[in-house]
Amino acid sequence: MYNKGTDPMEHISHFNQRMAVHSKNESLMCKVFPSSLGLVAMRWFDSLRAGSIDSFKELTQAFESHFITCSRVPQPLASLLSLSMREGETLKTYSNRYWEMFNKIDGDFDDVAISTFKLGLPVEHGLRKSLTGKLVTSIHQLIDWIDKYKRVKEDQ
Repeated sequence: MYNKGTDPMEHISHFNQRMAVHSKNESLMCKVFPSSLGLVAMRWFDSLRAGSIDSFKELTQAFESHFITCSRVPQPLASLLSLSMREGETLKTYSNRYWEMFNKIDGDFDDVAISTFKLGLPVEHGLRKSLTGKLVTSIHQLIDWIDKYKRVKEDQ
């Protein structure tokens, strides 16, 4: 369900995925689309003038235009570069905060993410020391390494 406050283009993308089998049937797409709308968006849909929309593409363009202020704005890479572990912060909290910001950045910056995650840890942190001697080449490797480190620390 689309509720004002989420990205309208993401909603359309999800809708298109769910309706992929019927994507060639324009009239069906237009008829089913309102069932994916919450109260605020349904009010917008109900206010459309009869006959003002001629295709599913026009409907989605009107939807995007109306809810444009809810569009997700990708975070700049600089927001990732400025993250560091706070004094007294747990590795779990820092890691969660870091990956949440990483997921808001558009683009392929895995190599930068690996470096900045490590640099965001305090110099004396055991994980940073461990990562310094380890060649990590992918985000999956880094996350696995972080998880292993957390498990070892929890077992102690």
